[in-house]
Amino acid sequence: MTPGFAGAEIANVCNEAALIAARRDKKMVTMQDFTDAVDRVIGGLEKKNKIISPGEKRIVAYHEAGHAVAGWFLEHADPLVKVSIVPRGVAALGYAQYLPREQFLYNTEQLMDEMCMTLGGRAAEELVFGKISTGALSDLERITKTAYSIVTMYGMNEKLGNVSFYDSKGQSEYGFSKPYSEATSQMIDEEVRTIIAQAYVRTKELLTERRHELEVIAKELLEKEVLLQDDLQRLVGPRPYDTQTSYQAHMAGTDRSETLSERKQEHPVALDNDLPELNLPGLDQNGDVAGGSPAGPAGSTVTPM
Repeated sequence: MTPGFAGAEIANVCNEAALIAARRDKKMVTMQDFTDAVDRVIGGLEKKNKIISPGEKRIVAYHEAGHAVAGWFLEHADPLVKVSIVPRGVAALGYAQYLPREQFLYNTEQLMDEMCMTLGGRAAEELVFGKISTGALSDLERITKTAYSIVTMYGMNEKLGNVSFYDSKGQSEYGFSKPYSEATSQMIDEEVRTIIAQAYVRTKELLTERRHELEVIAKELLEKEVLLQDDLQRLVGPRPYDTQTSYQAHMAGTDRSETLSERKQEHPVALDNDLPELNLPGLDQNGDVAGGSPAGPAGSTVTPM
């Protein structure tokens, strides 16, 4: 349950697991202690004294279920690794853990799928309850930044064309605040709203089509409070795509290229057959010094007794 963690983060998880086991008067650290330690590191300390009303808990469950369904059935989105609706310090109403693919280039379809997955929580709230809540604050912040990047940075908008107003050097080389007119500024705002609206409509259509899966995941989350990717596959079946999820590829070890040392271990090379024979002056065919003295290490002299 630690995909993408750095070595220091894994060490922190191990220390937390040991502390949790000690608080429970255990003689050894169990897998449950490690699971609780991961939750502690990611989401913060569990707030056992924080009481959430059943209505709020239901909203949170459907919100996270919306993310889960959208991420599971959108080809280029990142399916969740783990979701929890237990209140914690950093995550006030729970958290969702994802494992993004390691890539540096994104096309328009991939960015749109990510935006739809991010909007899955708010779309689920409106679809199920007929109203929205403030729980989508971070989601809206994220998709707004993505939409503005599509239009103003990456030149992926047909209306504005192949232009970028991004200053990679961090300096205002244009000599004024905005290198475009008020008309262009209005066009940018309109295109951003259009992109977000299209993504939201597409997300609502997907959740409407997958309403049964949404209900199943939300009810399971209300009952267990924590779901893993294996639980998601058990509840709604495998993803309708041939490719592995980033988490599955990580667990199978197929999410990275083999290193040179790993290839050598898997396919050892017989050095005796590949290297040519060395005919050095002063050595016979057996590698002994001509005259009967054994050859010593490089840079040393062997004196016969």
